[in-house]
Amino acid sequence: MSTIPQNKKIILFDGVCNLCNNAVNKIIDHDKNDVFRFASLQSSLGIQLAEERGIDTTEVDSMILIDPGNAYYLKSTAALQIAKHLSGIYKLASYFLFIPEGFRNMIYDFIAKNRYKWFGKEDNCRIPTPELKEKFIE
Repeated sequence: MSTIPQNKKIILFDGVCNLCNNAVNKIIDHDKNDVFRFASLQSSLGIQLAEERGIDTTEVDSMILIDPGNAYYLKSTAALQIAKHLSGIYKLASYFLFIPEGFRNMIYDFIAKNRYKWFGKEDNCRIPTPELKEKFIE
């Protein structure tokens, strides 16, 4: 198992979801300050990190952002907290944090519920290219 970097934010994502994999690619492209590391929810590390925080991945099966220490964010709050650290137009998405979380999560849950139908699903977690491998922890 890789060492968990203490100075990086960790994004747990659904490794078989095409929408989630595309989001990870966008995050990598716009993470100009090298803030994030990634692990799939299906990996042993993803399962361990979720369990340590009492997150039931059968209930929350989409993106989770873990800050160093024990802070974590789920669903729309995770996505918008991630956006705060990105370059370009993606950073503007963080301004939607003012919208009540319940309303944001209602939209997020609707998209999450339909993501496989709309965007497809892979049989296995993605395997990063050698250049990107250092961004992923197992």
